[in-house]
Amino acid sequence: MSLFQTIPSGENPGDKSRPLADRMRPRTLDEFVGQEHLISPGKPLRVQIERDDLGSLIFWGPPGTGKTTLAQIIARLTRAEFIEFSAVLSGIKEIKQVMAEAERARQYGTRTIVFVDEIHRFNKAQQDAFLPHVEKGNIRLIGATTENPSFEIISALLSRSRVYVLKPLTEDQIVLLLRRALEDNERGLGTLQVSAADDVLKQIAAYSSGDARSAYNVLEVAATLALDHASNHNDVKGPQPVTEARVAVITDEIVKDALQKRVLLYDKAVEEHYNLISALHKSVRNSDPDASLYWLGRMLEAGEDPLYIARRVVRMAVEDIGLAEPNALALCMAARDAVEFLGMPEGNLALAQAVVYLAAAPKSNALYTAYSDVQQDVERTAAEPVPLHLRNAPTGLMKNLGYGQGYQYAHDLESKVADMQCLPDNLKDRSYYHPTSEGVEKRIRERLEEIKRLRQTKKT
Repeated sequence: MSLFQTIPSGENPGDKSRPLADRMRPRTLDEFVGQEHLISPGKPLRVQIERDDLGSLIFWGPPGTGKTTLAQIIARLTRAEFIEFSAVLSGIKEIKQVMAEAERARQYGTRTIVFVDEIHRFNKAQQDAFLPHVEKGNIRLIGATTENPSFEIISALLSRSRVYVLKPLTEDQIVLLLRRALEDNERGLGTLQVSAADDVLKQIAAYSSGDARSAYNVLEVAATLALDHASNHNDVKGPQPVTEARVAVITDEIVKDALQKRVLLYDKAVEEHYNLISALHKSVRNSDPDASLYWLGRMLEAGEDPLYIARRVVRMAVEDIGLAEPNALALCMAARDAVEFLGMPEGNLALAQAVVYLAAAPKSNALYTAYSDVQQDVERTAAEPVPLHLRNAPTGLMKNLGYGQGYQYAHDLESKVADMQCLPDNLKDRSYYHPTSEGVEKRIRERLEEIKRLRQTKKT
């Protein structure tokens, strides 16, 4: 059995054995819904297609946004042979076989589009195998990926391709697709005479998180449940065909039955994981408790490890609040302990309490920037010895060498502040920590100014 396939030439659009999402796949750009920034008249991808001026392409976007469909439409419009790979199943052997066939086809004037779904799953060697054939023009490569191509696709292949970013479909766009499927007699569910209110379709759209394929799957299951429900409530014994007088209705309850678990766009191992934690962190930093709670909920409900979130929340406390509110760190550590002690889902409220506290707390990155400056100085300056007066002298030899000589014990002084250099000579005038006027740091700043005056007084 081949691991790649050409696009079927004579598909039966009414073949109800195929999934609804496949049957309703757009066949032309005019049928395509979404991605107006790419395929509306005058937009870059549409212009390339209409001019038949396509090189190799990378479609980057979430699931169910039309990456495969666009590749198939391009193949039809450009009259090219369409070969589809699955990066999950295919290896070097299959790639080389298809490349050889494409090279022979080109000699007879046939163009070949090689579509690689989930191209990010190909390793470097597998991606390298496409390079010479892309450069020679034997194939036009179209790769589809849900991951950031900058990290997942080799630079040589990326530099020879144009990247197009596909956006998640809006709820209104998905509702349009679902309504079209309900009314289409040829490819959709029109012959079943199943109806659904717009509010019900919007519920499906909201649960699909911009994924048209997921929405179609839910609609197909919901339609089946609606038909069963209508049949069971029919006065006539035995299953009867649905007629115009008795139309099956998809209700909110039926949709809830069809939706075992909300489809949240989330992968703990890849980019969306980092996008969401970034959104949470930046919402906290911007003192927005509502947004902070929302992004926290998105991560927890999608199955993120709560201890990972707890670690990141502790980081927020020290990076963005710092000494402006020293209690923030203690509260976040307590939230971490509560998550471990209670488990989930009970522990989610502890994390919610922590992020709201952080969002409402006064903000300061003074400690963060101070330590960053220290790191730079450690890397860029010579590691000078510790001044002798700051060294301990536990042995006579060390005392004879000057260890500890000149050290001033602060507790012996009335001011508790000695005029004593504590940095190495090459950094003696360096200042790292500059507290703000936010929260507790205002008091810290005033205290440091007082210490500075006391030292200056001793010097004079």
